Amino acid sequence: MTALPTSRAVAVIGSGAMGSGIAQVAAAAGYTVKLFDTRPEAVAKAIAGVIGMFNKLVEKERMSAADAAAAGARLQAAVTLADVADAGLVVEAIVENLDAKRALFTELETIVGDDCILATNTSSISVTAIGAPLRLPQRLAGMHFFNPVPLMALVEVVSGLATDAAVAATVFDTAAVWGKSPVHAKSTPGFIVNRVARPFYAEGWRLLNEQAADAATIDAVLREAGGFRMGPFELMDLIGHDVNFSVTQSVFQAYFNDPRFTPSVQQLELVNAGFLGRKSGRGCYPYGEGAAVPQPRCEMTQPRPAQVNFEVEPGTHGPVTEALAARLRERGIDVPLRHAPEGHASGEAPAFHCNGAAVYLTDGRTATARARDNQHADTVLFDLALDFATAKRIAVACADQCDPAAFNAVVGLFQAAGFTVTRLDDVPGLAVMRTVAMLANEAADAVHQGVCSAQAADIAMQKGVNYPRGPLAWADAVGVDHVVTVLHNLAQGYGEDRYRVSPLLRRHHASGVPIHA
Repeated sequence: MTALPTSRAVAVIGSGAMGSGIAQVAAAAGYTVKLFDTRPEAVAKAIAGVIGMFNKLVEKERMSAADAAAAGARLQAAVTLADVADAGLVVEAIVENLDAKRALFTELETIVGDDCILATNTSSISVTAIGAPLRLPQRLAGMHFFNPVPLMALVEVVSGLATDAAVAATVFDTAAVWGKSPVHAKSTPGFIVNRVARPFYAEGWRLLNEQAADAATIDAVLREAGGFRMGPFELMDLIGHDVNFSVTQSVFQAYFNDPRFTPSVQQLELVNAGFLGRKSGRGCYPYGEGAAVPQPRCEMTQPRPAQVNFEVEPGTHGPVTEALAARLRERGIDVPLRHAPEGHASGEAPAFHCNGAAVYLTDGRTATARARDNQHADTVLFDLALDFATAKRIAVACADQCDPAAFNAVVGLFQAAGFTVTRLDDVPGLAVMRTVAMLANEAADAVHQGVCSAQAADIAMQKGVNYPRGPLAWADAVGVDHVVTVLHNLAQGYGEDRYRVSPLLRRHHASGVPIHA
């Protein structure tokens, strides 16, 4: 463990929400904290606010009165930058502007000792670029906290080209001592979270643009089937569309207009209209007193089908379809297992069959294309769920040539299993599957390009944006082979480089070795 010793002071520059949050966790961990801002009154207000937070923790019995008093006493106001001269670590949390950060760190170098570590809380600016003018750029690292700092566990420890490995290790271990879940990352656009999270929003916009469903329905599917805490549209309304669009545009431009990060024209329209989300009273949803809350779509109740079976081929009895079959059986639905007949189209099992309908887990093709390929008009696809044993909702789509009675039989089957059934228009990959596949693909590329480890990618997405499962662990759970198939079919269907398969996923697909082996 190479954490900064508690005998060394921590300086925090900037007393806004991020700076005061960083000061709170450092003081609670036993460090003397010197808080500086160009506005002395802001520092006094921030310190009072942090002490107030300690007192609230005491009221909730999450902190003792003695510990709260000691932590509050460790907070000090720095009147000038010269007051932080003895700091062992300085964390910058000022305006997100390259020139401002460079100017601050250049001045700090004339004040602090050469053994003092400099850390920037930047969420989007290159750590390499910030450190370039410094006399000792090797002592600068990114220490990217997430808001609200006291509640969010993740800290991205970001190394620029000049960052010394020992410095990054000390920042990492110090964050751990502060009760955080740190991960190492290389200084690349978006680091881990702001890069890997882009498909969560982008695929939502594409689904909406292609009229797969309305925003409320897509959000419900991602929440109640995918297990995400919030759907993409309600989350963007919370973040603010101006902020979310700006981050997407920044990552897109930083990667030289890679189509994988293409911003949404629909979101730009919201920004242009001033419909920024909750803070403006309107975004994807209306807000304010009396605002109508849009309800997600669901299918009308249908009778339970008389006949159901589960067809497999050797080697195709996958974990996802078996989990669904297990739920059907637990609900008293007999699902006899049968083997596909000789000459059956390869890849068209496992499948459920009920009242003439063939029911498949989406593989990235549309139901219409799959019905054509397997020469079975009554084809219905179902979407991925985080946990088929507990999911409340399931999304389905049917081929254009599917008989309505066959589709209704499938709806009745899933309703009998306790699902709320939502029909999406026949878009490739449906909602949860294409989102998870793209998240896994982006995480795999980050690992492949040396931005982070597979473990760090999963920790970052779970701790930084509260995903229910790390994207790469999710790919292992679904099966890397199936994820690769989904991405390949999306690329074929759209004819876009946006859905190109990460070389790392291809490698694991070829070897058959899970990502987290």
